[in-house]
Amino acid sequence: MMGSRIIAMGHYQPSRVVTNDELAQIVDTNDEWIRDRVGIVTRRIADTETVADMATAAAGKALANSGLSAADIDLVVVATCTSVDRSPNVACRVAAKLGITAPGAFDINTACSGFSYALGTVDHALSAGAARNAIVIGAEKLSDFTDWTDRSTCIIFGDAAGAAVVTATGPGEESGVGPVVWGSAPEKSDAVRIEGWRPYIEQEGQSVFRWATTALAPLARQACERAGVSPRELAAFVPHQANARIIDGIVKRLDIPQAVIAKDIVESGNTSAASVPLALSKLVERREVPSGAPVLLFGFGGGLTYAGQVVRCP
Repeated sequence: MMGSRIIAMGHYQPSRVVTNDELAQIVDTNDEWIRDRVGIVTRRIADTETVADMATAAAGKALANSGLSAADIDLVVVATCTSVDRSPNVACRVAAKLGITAPGAFDINTACSGFSYALGTVDHALSAGAARNAIVIGAEKLSDFTDWTDRSTCIIFGDAAGAAVVTATGPGEESGVGPVVWGSAPEKSDAVRIEGWRPYIEQEGQSVFRWATTALAPLARQACERAGVSPRELAAFVPHQANARIIDGIVKRLDIPQAVIAKDIVESGNTSAASVPLALSKLVERREVPSGAPVLLFGFGGGLTYAGQVVRCP
């Protein structure tokens, strides 16, 4: 069996920054309350960009950083829950925009855990020899589905995309993507919803918070165990950027004092499937994590779904 490894990252965020003070002009809230409850200071909102536009920008940056060309890519997978169009899928649009010829191309929708689901699926495909080089993208335009009069949700979400170029490793080479731990709690699926033809995001915040802070740390630890890495050996932890208090709760239970903890939520808000690759790409760009060091990725959210794996930092 072969394996796979991430060789490059890229990300994209719209230029429009929305502050807490701006939201306080729309709904009954304030900067102090938002910072205290969810840890967000700003978020980016797309005006004209589509999910496919942002996904293409992030993927193009990752491809440029990888040293590969469009001709080398034979698989494109996009994780998103906010694509307005049902067909063509976002992956095909990204491939067309980047000039990637005849790749396998599909979208995955497991909401906020989507990037780790997509990365796990791509790792399986590359390990089985179904593809050689892939681009994995998380991209969301949550502003299209945000009720800007609902103060319980409009303060949380932002728009962004993050991407990884993943390549197969040969026999005898060490894999850089650990076994995925994934699953769901479908009995709690009503806790986060985008339903109907003209939907808004709805969620039961307290239910999600209780589930995330009690159930997820053991599952994240299991991802470390499957990769043969102790949590204390992690160089970084990149969880879904749902809520700063949720991140703190998981970190405390994992006991990873030496790791760099991604908290991109402060400046980007909750960007669903984009949040993990967005945060990882920024850590790589700022060189905050050594190349080859173990990093735990862990996504969780709507479904309720979860997925995580240990990767080696590109």
